Amino acid sequence: MKRLLHETDEWLRGRIRMCIWKGWKKVRPKVANLIRCGINKYQTYEWGNNRKGYWRIAASPILTRAIDNNKLRSAGYATLMGSYLEWHPK
Repeated sequence: MKRLLHETDEWLRGRIRMCIWKGWKKVRPKVANLIRCGINKYQTYEWGNNRKGYWRIAASPILTRAIDNNKLRSAGYATLMGSYLEWHPK
């Protein structure tokens, strides 16, 4: 069960990152939001003008560095593994 929840968590985090990237829509908001996430300016211009698809960007180092798991957790996104461990502690 733990492996299934871990894999599902990974997929969900990717999906959340994809939705965030899709919500930024244009290049200018993407660059501004990447700067807010702590990425340096040169890389934000390079990454903000990327033409790859949303799902491919969500799995790339671009969003995994900008929106890491700790930021998602602090934003209020729960994890399935965390809930499982609350219900069934070792």
